[in-house]
Amino acid sequence: MSLSVDVRDVTGGVTRQVSLDEHTFGIEPNVAVLHQVVVAQRAAARAGTQSTKTRAEVAGGGKKPFKQKGTGRARQGSERAPHFTGGGIALGPKPRSYKQRTPRKMINLALRSALSDRASEGRVAVVDAWPWTMPSTKDAKAAIAALGIEGRVLVVLAREDEEAYKSFRNLPEVQVILAGELNAYDVLCNDWILFSAATLPGTAAGDAEPVALSPKPEPAAATAEASEPSEPAEEES
Repeated sequence: MSLSVDVRDVTGGVTRQVSLDEHTFGIEPNVAVLHQVVVAQRAAARAGTQSTKTRAEVAGGGKKPFKQKGTGRARQGSERAPHFTGGGIALGPKPRSYKQRTPRKMINLALRSALSDRASEGRVAVVDAWPWTMPSTKDAKAAIAALGIEGRVLVVLAREDEEAYKSFRNLPEVQVILAGELNAYDVLCNDWILFSAATLPGTAAGDAEPVALSPKPEPAAATAEASEPSEPAEEES
């Protein structure tokens, strides 16, 4: 399956066409991996700082409330037990980490699945470059309208696109992200994914910051040559 998308300028004019990488934008989405990776990402975002005090941590309770025998009441050793008002909390939450271990291959597969889903719906747009030399929210809004994009938009920028970042960040329907931080959850949360030619995965410029593609293995011949020890040079007599 061959995928291609128009590369346009900020005024909406088509400058050329580019083929999307089939390994990144043309796979069958793996829903199970997408679900697992998104759940892990949302879990890792939890602060995990909730905390309650046990009976050993609340103040007071050093004195026995009343004597052991002769009162007709149940024996008590501390007024800070969980069943007393002001006592400690039994089995309450404590600070913890909710992070889940997710293999890198699964993260890459989930990202490629999310991008392929948006590409199959024709919701991947590419601009040639961001030409602004000064931040302008008005120009950013006009560019979104000229590109014919509606709904929530994920704008993928390079680190040097500072003016574009400052232009888009005030638009409520736009989420700005760096190419190296692209992830499946943010792709699924937005209706459109807007790349520049420099951040499009699968191209020479977009691979400068690898986000969706796995590292390519080294050729076997080069590996074999690197592993063979070099023979020492013979000394002339």
